[in-house]
Amino acid sequence: MTKNYDLVILGGGTGGYVAAIRASQLGLKTAIVEKDKLGGTCLHKGCIPSKALLRSAEVFKQTKEADQFGINTSDISLDFLKVQDRKEQIVSQLYQGVIGLVEKGLIDIYDGIGRVLGPSIFSPTAGTVSVEMKDGSDNEMLLSKNLIIATGSKPKLIENLKPDGTHILTSDEALNLKVLPKSIIIVGAGVIGVEWASMLADFDVNVTLVEYAEQILPTEDSAIAKEMQRLLKKKGIKIMTNAKVLSETVEKAHNVTIQVDYKNEKTTLTADQMLIAIGREPNTTEIGIENTDIQLEMSGSIRTNKDYQTKETHIYAIGDCIGGMQLAHVASHEGKHAVEHIAGNSPMHLNYHHIPTCIYSNPEVASVGLTETQAKDQGFQVKSGKVSFKAIGKALVYGESDGFVKIIADKKTNDLLGIHMIGPHVTELISEAGLAKVLDATPWEIGETIHPHPSLAEAMAEAALDVDGMKIHG
Repeated sequence: MTKNYDLVILGGGTGGYVAAIRASQLGLKTAIVEKDKLGGTCLHKGCIPSKALLRSAEVFKQTKEADQFGINTSDISLDFLKVQDRKEQIVSQLYQGVIGLVEKGLIDIYDGIGRVLGPSIFSPTAGTVSVEMKDGSDNEMLLSKNLIIATGSKPKLIENLKPDGTHILTSDEALNLKVLPKSIIIVGAGVIGVEWASMLADFDVNVTLVEYAEQILPTEDSAIAKEMQRLLKKKGIKIMTNAKVLSETVEKAHNVTIQVDYKNEKTTLTADQMLIAIGREPNTTEIGIENTDIQLEMSGSIRTNKDYQTKETHIYAIGDCIGGMQLAHVASHEGKHAVEHIAGNSPMHLNYHHIPTCIYSNPEVASVGLTETQAKDQGFQVKSGKVSFKAIGKALVYGESDGFVKIIADKKTNDLLGIHMIGPHVTELISEAGLAKVLDATPWEIGETIHPHPSLAEAMAEAALDVDGMKIHG
C-alpha cells in the first residue's frame, strides 16, 4: 500500500521522534519508521538505562561509606536483580511517555525495517521508503516530500573479538547482565568505558581498563583526564594506556584471556568477562543509501551541509548517523533544525563549540568549548583559572570534594574558550557554562554573577575569578 506524507523519518530515536513532534507542530503530515522501539539507543540501550545503573552504584558506594556521616550501617548487600528491575521500570515509564507524545502529535508509526528506494514507479526522485513490517503484513510504501534519516549508531567492534553475550560484551549486552562478574576487562577508556569502569568498580567488581591512546578520555582536557585517572585508581581500577589489544584471544569455559601489547611487552590479562567500549559507528548500511546520490564519509557517516541536507537536497540526515558529537541532545537539536529548514524557516546553525558534553561516572565530568591543547593549537594565547572542590563548602558537606573547575579564556580578547569540570554533580553545573558561551560572557562577568552560598556552583564563580588572579577561596 502506498501512503503520502510531507515528511517521513527513518528512525525513532531521540533525534527522530523530536523531529517528528516539531514537524507535527508545524503542520506537516509526518510518519516515523522504527525497527525496534521509539526512543532508540538513548532510551533503551544507552543514556537512560546506563545512568539508572550508575545511580544505583553511587547509592551502594555511599551507603558503604555512610559511617563518615555519622550513620552506622551493617549487613549492607547488593541485590543486582532489583537494580535491573528499577532500571527497567524507569525505561518503561519514559517509553510510555514517548509513545504518548508521538500519539498526541498524530504522527503515524510504522513498526518495521525501512529502506530508501531510488527513482521508481512510485516517485521520479529517490526517497520513497519501503517498510518491511514486523507483523509480517505486506510492505508499506511511504512517499514523502522530504525524508530525514535518523538511524543512529551501534557499538564499534574489534576484529576477531566478536561479542558472544557471555564472555565478550558490548554495552548492549552489559546493560542486561543478571549477575555481576567478579572481574572484567574493559577495552576503551572513552566516555562509555570510563562510565562502565566507574560503575562496576562501585559495585565491587575488579576492573582493568585498557586504552589505546596516551590518556584515558582522549577528547577531554588533559588535566581532567589526569584527575579522572587518579580517582579511578583510587577506586582500585587498574589502568593501562598506550595499550593495544592483540588479535590472539583465548576464551575459556569461565573466563576470557587476551594478549595486550603494553610498554612494548606482550601482557596477558584474564577476567570473567570483557567489555568492548571503543566507541560507536553509524548505522548506514542496509538502509538503501546505495539507491541514492547520498555521499558517505570514510567513517561511513552521511555527509550533510549545515542544514543537514544530503546531496539529495530533499533528504536530510541527523544524529549519530552523520558522525560528529553523537549525543542525544545534539541529535534532537539537529532534528528540530532540519524540520525548521524543511518548513521554509531560517533556523540558526548549531555552534558545536557551545554544546556541553557530560560523563556520568563517579566523579562526573562535564565540558563545553575547547580544551587547553586545542586552544593553543588554534593559535590562541590562553589564560586559565582553576578551583578545587576542596575549597567549596557544599562539596565538603556532600563528602565529595575531589575534582575541580577549570576555565580557559583568550588572553587578548578575554573571550571564554572552554570550561571543564570534574567532581560532584558537574553535569548539572555545566549548563551555566553553556549559557555563558552562548551569551559570549567573559570570566569577569561569571565571577561577578552572585552565586548562592553554600552551593557547588560557587566553584564556577571562583574559577572564573581565578582567570585574572582574583579568586577569594582556594
